[in-house]
Amino acid sequence: MATNAVKVGEKVNVPVKQEAPQMTMKDWINKSQGAIAKALPSTITPERFTRMATTAVTMNPDLGKCTPASFIGAMLQAAALGLEPNTALGQAYLIPYNNYKTGQKEAQFQIGYRGMIELAHRSGEFQSIEAHVVYENDEFEYELGLDPKLKHKPAMEGRGEPVWVYAIYKLKSGGYGFEVMSKHDIDEHRKKYSKAKSSPWDTAWEGMAKKTVIKQVLKYAPLKSEFVRAITDEDVTLNFKENVVNDEPMIVPDEDTRYATENAVDVEAEVEENK
Repeated sequence: MATNAVKVGEKVNVPVKQEAPQMTMKDWINKSQGAIAKALPSTITPERFTRMATTAVTMNPDLGKCTPASFIGAMLQAAALGLEPNTALGQAYLIPYNNYKTGQKEAQFQIGYRGMIELAHRSGEFQSIEAHVVYENDEFEYELGLDPKLKHKPAMEGRGEPVWVYAIYKLKSGGYGFEVMSKHDIDEHRKKYSKAKSSPWDTAWEGMAKKTVIKQVLKYAPLKSEFVRAITDEDVTLNFKENVVNDEPMIVPDEDTRYATENAVDVEAEVEENK
């Protein structure tokens, strides 16, 4: 009987199983285009949003080091709200931070103050909504009670350090409201809710302070839509996980997140009807 013998010293070619190359964050973004398309409103195309997400990773390499599930989850939160992440518009941010409990770097979604204003205007209730920083050399006074008043006259030069931040809105129905926070209150809010060591608070304190006080004032606004009311809550984290579907690696939401993202589109339609 014939046998296949191998002589000592003879070279033998052994087939080696090639491992699939590790997926980059940009690969995950491209793979998630279907989910992005479902989450986005008609005002932003999936292609444009994908380019914004890819540019965000290019501009901030730490985002590429985040867990794919956290990054895609943060990206889909921006998509569901129809906000542009990490662009000059300042509507929303994808922020990398170290999760010391898991030892991994994760991405977190944050709304910018311009994004907050954009979402409020979509409700169709507001005539105007704005926020301002008051500096120590400005003229500023406000009163609460049955006849609330607010007066702010900025100094022409040498305004000094920030001391107060306020937001005010006017409704199309004629109503109005305002909220005032001290710099100390703003900084305490940051300590409580900001997880990242490097965040927009470090590079855009005024914008983040305005966002914080806008959130507070919107809690008292007569908003009809749950979609808009949701932005007054602290940034909600949607939970996603890596899974294998039909032998393909995928990012999928857990049950609570799936319900929230699927219903975000329905509520957005409700906002359009209320305009």
